[in-house]
Amino acid sequence: MTVPAYRRLSVEQRRSQLLSTALRLFARLPPEEVSLEDVASEAGVSRPLVYRYFPGGKQQLYEAALRSAADELEQCFDEPHAGPLTDRLARALGRYMAFIEEHDAGFTALLRGGSVVETSRTSAIVDEVRRQAAAQILSHLVVEPAGPRLSMTVRTWISSVEAASLIWLDEGKQLPRAELRDLLLDQLMAALVATGARDEQTAAVVRLAAEAEGPDGRLADLARRVVPVVTPAAHLL
Repeated sequence: MTVPAYRRLSVEQRRSQLLSTALRLFARLPPEEVSLEDVASEAGVSRPLVYRYFPGGKQQLYEAALRSAADELEQCFDEPHAGPLTDRLARALGRYMAFIEEHDAGFTALLRGGSVVETSRTSAIVDEVRRQAAAQILSHLVVEPAGPRLSMTVRTWISSVEAASLIWLDEGKQLPRAELRDLLLDQLMAALVATGARDEQTAAVVRLAAEAEGPDGRLADLARRVVPVVTPAAHLL
């Protein structure tokens, strides 16, 4: 039996390798089911080496891996401010959906909480991802500062995206990922329209986006698909 040669890596390379390994394991198993021995075996290193980099043990490793994943999630919403609004948001949401599909069980354990390794620090990391995602989306709406109605609409949508993602994973990803992305994007646009009926700032955001996209854009397409749905209720107006 040939023993693989031990690779000498720099401090940063080794730390990055261990975090990547931990993330792969947390993607397959809930955090409480992953041990330092599992991480060491998966990475092809000794358990003492893992402790050398993470002397706080499993909790420190989990928090560091979570922070690494959070950084990746935040980057999903980092989209250039160019082109139609809904196309920008579709690309960002597509990256988000790809990330959660890749990390699957780890994402589920992370958002559901209740893990034996969950602490106020890990909760704060997750909350920071939500705040950063909302801030990124609001930045694309070209408003400064966002009023309470617009801000609440966006932050509520972020929560609904998380909930939908968990349901999607629970139910075996019955919807194609791209279809779920488009459905969630439609829901955001519909929510902005509903809020715009009560809030001029949000209404201005929707009008600006619709004008920039033109008659062939996603917003116009959504409007065309919605009209037949609400037409039977026209007699109530």
